Amino acid sequence: MFDPTVFDNLKVAIENQVYDLDNISGQILVTHRIDRLEMAVMARVFAIQFTLANGAGVTAEIRLEASLKDIAAELLDQGGNPGCTLRLRFFMPIHDTAATCKAIEEKLTALWQPELPPTQTLSFAYGEQPVSYHNEIELHFNRKINEEQIEDLPELIDHVLQSLEALDGLE
Repeated sequence: MFDPTVFDNLKVAIENQVYDLDNISGQILVTHRIDRLEMAVMARVFAIQFTLANGAGVTAEIRLEASLKDIAAELLDQGGNPGCTLRLRFFMPIHDTAATCKAIEEKLTALWQPELPPTQTLSFAYGEQPVSYHNEIELHFNRKINEEQIEDLPELIDHVLQSLEALDGLE
């Protein structure tokens, strides 16, 4: 009989809650989904991207990752507390980098109160006029999550929705 891993259980919990917000309440639109086994390093990756149904084009991504070490520790019952890495990313176009990036950092820091500041990576298409930047914003967490945090997922997803609303008003 298949015994789901921590990764599998967290993935299903996140999927269920996000798809409920899309299919039942209509608050969001799921735009992309990844469920991957990285054969080169034997890791698992799950990501789901979505926007607010009436949003201005900011995309959120909830990303769950489990390394070979995490999976093996759990399957081989090597003790410890197996878990997954959680990453939150937001993608949005911006024009005024100085003002908008500062406002993004302030809004996300106020909302999440993270231990580490959000990172913002800007890119643009060469030759495009006027220049529009693609901003990838990532929130970092200093610990892994496991099934003990499943009850926290609705609050986490609510914070993601609040972040989308805050970021939608910036550009």
